[in-house]
Amino acid sequence: MNRDSASTQYERLRGDIVAGRIAPGTVLLETVLAERLGVSRTPVREALAMLERDALLERDRRGYRVRTRSPEELLEIYEARIALESTCAAAAAGRRSAFDLARLRHLTGEAATAGDPAQLRESHAAWHRALRAAAGNATIIELLERLDTLLAVYDDAEPTLTDRDEAAAEHRRVVDAIEAGDAEAARRTLAAHLDRSREARLARLAAGS
Repeated sequence: MNRDSASTQYERLRGDIVAGRIAPGTVLLETVLAERLGVSRTPVREALAMLERDALLERDRRGYRVRTRSPEELLEIYEARIALESTCAAAAAGRRSAFDLARLRHLTGEAATAGDPAQLRESHAAWHRALRAAAGNATIIELLERLDTLLAVYDDAEPTLTDRDEAAAEHRRVVDAIEAGDAEAARRTLAAHLDRSREARLARLAAGS
């Protein structure tokens, strides 16, 4: 990938925002960023516009500002995610293949034994991607991927062993329902899993405010 391209600068800035290396509320100036990144202003301008479309940035009179996290935004994101991903779980109960089930079982077990927080987070994310793939709805997958980006800025705390064990048990119940072909149970158990995730993130946000 061309280091001077807009997509390269987009990925670079997106990674810094999601990881918290660029703090919420920070004003990003096109000229300053271009000088710091060692590129022309054009790819930086395009990258900033892309990040605004992702809802990671908002307009500021001087340029762009990294959006500030809020409980209201978190609730809105989860409202959309629960509606979309619970639909995926229900659809997967009717469309899943033997490979889909095997992959979901494998990822559930992998996350249940993860000792490293980064590995746990990635295994958990991989499980959700596998669930969405089993549903076979490309439009919902695209929308959920955008929500994943918005949620990532709230991931500033390391998951605990309690988080790991609760998530693993919830994932197993979802997969059991999918394997049984019970769409309503799959929908309900996935929604309950995301309900708990939402409350945990809200608690961390409140503790850090």
